[in-house]
Amino acid sequence: MLTYSFENKGSDSLYEFLYKKIIEDILSGHLARDEKLPSKRALAKHLNISTITVENAYNQLMAEGYIYSKPKSGYYVSHISSPRLHTETVKPNYENEPEIIGEGACDIDLAMNSAAKDSFPFSVWTRLMREIMTDKSDLLTVNSPSVGIRELRCAISDYLFEFRGMRADPDCIIIGAGTEYLYSLIIQLLGRHKKYAVEDPGYRKIAQIYTANNVRFDYIPLDKNGVSTAALEKSKADVLHISPSHHFPTGKVTPVSRRYELLSWAEKSPDRYIIEDDYDSEFRFAGRPIPSLQSIDHGEKVIYINTFSKSLTSTIRISYMVLPKSLMALYKKELSFYSCTVSNFEQYTLAAFIEQGYFEKHINRMRNYYRTQRDELMEEIKKHPLFGRVQIKEEDAGLHFLMKVDTSLSDSQLIEKGKSKGINISCLSQYYKDESSADKHTLIINYSGLPKDDIKKAVQLLFETI
Repeated sequence: MLTYSFENKGSDSLYEFLYKKIIEDILSGHLARDEKLPSKRALAKHLNISTITVENAYNQLMAEGYIYSKPKSGYYVSHISSPRLHTETVKPNYENEPEIIGEGACDIDLAMNSAAKDSFPFSVWTRLMREIMTDKSDLLTVNSPSVGIRELRCAISDYLFEFRGMRADPDCIIIGAGTEYLYSLIIQLLGRHKKYAVEDPGYRKIAQIYTANNVRFDYIPLDKNGVSTAALEKSKADVLHISPSHHFPTGKVTPVSRRYELLSWAEKSPDRYIIEDDYDSEFRFAGRPIPSLQSIDHGEKVIYINTFSKSLTSTIRISYMVLPKSLMALYKKELSFYSCTVSNFEQYTLAAFIEQGYFEKHINRMRNYYRTQRDELMEEIKKHPLFGRVQIKEEDAGLHFLMKVDTSLSDSQLIEKGKSKGINISCLSQYYKDESSADKHTLIINYSGLPKDDIKKAVQLLFETI
């Protein structure tokens, strides 16, 4: 007869403890295969527990395959190959392990382009969340359309008209969790058979996404006005991916003459399209915002894409794209089976944030904050005794500028020396397909995530590095 003491069962219920003890006996060989177990009534009487406790333990053992039953005969031990000693599962303790957030261990990071840590409007966002939970509780559990809730798409449409002068039909807007997801949708929509073109230098992740999606693409060099149209024609590409209002990493703004050249290129073939990535268009510090390429596109050739990750915070993974009507019709026919990747809760909250004017106020506040941030950083650079060895370029738009430095160190040596001093920097040459042909000794200074209290330290480490 099976005999167990229940004194040390801990937090387990009686049936769980009995179930575990029988497993131990089976795996250790104390109970042999095909050995008959005591009846429920007999074991319950022997252990002074209820029959239902034994029944629950036997049922769980049967469900997991440790025992089997024979009609009108009883319960037997199953054939279990390669029996091993059963050890009690101990819950791991992670309380004292540090949480790893982001990459790198440098005190100062001028390579990462992220929103200011304390800039998110938590109080307003929290209040709107509570209101959404109260006023729209019945809608929060209803599946969102594939393209996102209409309320948010209308809010985005109104905002684009007011701020960017764009006429974006809400029915042509698609909401998605991050631009990477939207890039993959575009590839599926346009087809993997098409040849894509990316800027050189350019944002490296775009090329990585095209590589991961098994599509052909070419690197198109830039001239002083942006993407070279001659090189683009030569590449035989079908789709061009660009950031004309503020190119990363050079900071170039594509002039209107080149924009019309690119639109003319796209209109030469029904299969050609331009993906306009307008990732930080809100942050221009001199003059009015640059009009989008989409706003002067009359041939429906531009796919406009933007994100709230730069304007709010990088952890708000809400992005959107505006498709030409013909592509939107194709999306509804071919890809509308996809579920929207942003929760209703976040969509309704963001819609209210935009509709009630908080997004515009936030952008104005952050534009002033970043302008002050940039000015204080540049003033500190100009005050340094070694300022004569650097040249500042492309500082009027976006959240980074370029700094050409006079140094005998190679770019890789600069980066490594910076790390040794506790500052993370990046160089323009890192963003070229072929670094050997790139501009040397030009640093990309991303200042958006730099705390004000660290500006002096950052400049000191920067000059120590060069």
